[in-house]
Amino acid sequence: MDYLNVDRPTPSSSFMKDAEEKDANDDLEVDNSKCVLQKIATLYADQLMSDLVLEVGGVSYPAHRLILCANSEVFQVMLMNREWSEWRESRIVLQETTSAAAVFPLFLKYLYTGQIRISHQTVLPVLSLADKYNVKDLVTLCLCYMSNHIAQAARLGEIVAWMQYTMACGHNDVAKACQNFVKWNFEWACSERELPRLEGDALLALLQHSDLVLHNEMSAHDFVVRWLSVQRERLNASGLPEAEVKAHWESLVVAVFSHVRFPMMCPKQLAKLLLSPLIQEHKEFFMERLAIAMSYQSGQYERVSEVMSLPGNSSLFTPRLYTEDTWGSVLAVDNFHSLPCYHTRPFIFSTRPCVSDADTQVLHPRYTEDTAASY
Repeated sequence: MDYLNVDRPTPSSSFMKDAEEKDANDDLEVDNSKCVLQKIATLYADQLMSDLVLEVGGVSYPAHRLILCANSEVFQVMLMNREWSEWRESRIVLQETTSAAAVFPLFLKYLYTGQIRISHQTVLPVLSLADKYNVKDLVTLCLCYMSNHIAQAARLGEIVAWMQYTMACGHNDVAKACQNFVKWNFEWACSERELPRLEGDALLALLQHSDLVLHNEMSAHDFVVRWLSVQRERLNASGLPEAEVKAHWESLVVAVFSHVRFPMMCPKQLAKLLLSPLIQEHKEFFMERLAIAMSYQSGQYERVSEVMSLPGNSSLFTPRLYTEDTWGSVLAVDNFHSLPCYHTRPFIFSTRPCVSDADTQVLHPRYTEDTAASY
């Protein structure tokens, strides 16, 4: 027998297919991305092969066009579009604020490494750079940090700055969270050191809310007076012509005091305001506001209805969340946690009558009869 010519069995197609699938299943995917990222980070740390220099605040930072364009749509347009003069330059001067220039090394390092250390002091300037150069992932990281550290920001005097920046840039979720914290802790969050930082638009937005927590409406008035005192000092030092300063000052007074709810003040408080130098200075505007308040307090229903019918005036007769005893009281239930389930404890309370009780339109919840509650 010629063994050389013996026909050998050939593998069937199904056998070959199974073998190929087995080989494919034996493939091992290796993740060495950390090593690759480390190599890219080395380019930044050792300043190797840089083809561009960014100058910020007088400091030069060697960089790579490829890295900048890969991480930022703004740099991509700036460095790759021939319509921009920067595309051919080897040194680009970036105009940044002092606070942004201070954190620019952190920002640039993030573009290479994806790592950054932020705090309540640095998160805002880092966010401003991320917004300016449209580094979306860094924007998300900063906003996440802010949303989780709002109370700390208030304690450290940063909450007003966070609120104003996020409101202006359309970061609505964080802006709303900051604004709510300020509204519900107004007299603590907006301390004296925050007065110079608080911008007019932000103050107007706060004063328009009915869920602003205050001792009483006089607290809102006093805060506005202190805030205006800071603005007046700035105007006087601005070097603007006297006529322009006067016009701006008058418009500012009218704008902010239009949202102070004088009808929510008692007659004694209103009488005290007549002696205020600011009211004497702008007597024509304030006399009308005080007259409306006295009409409300004296029960002149027709006058109140007439004023309420005008656009934007209904909120003047809506109380805020006042903590003064006149507007509410502390409810204490002794040994609450030791009470049996479904145990009933009656309590009696009432609120003072006001002109809104006689109106068909309900301005705010009120209890005028004895009430019992169950626990």
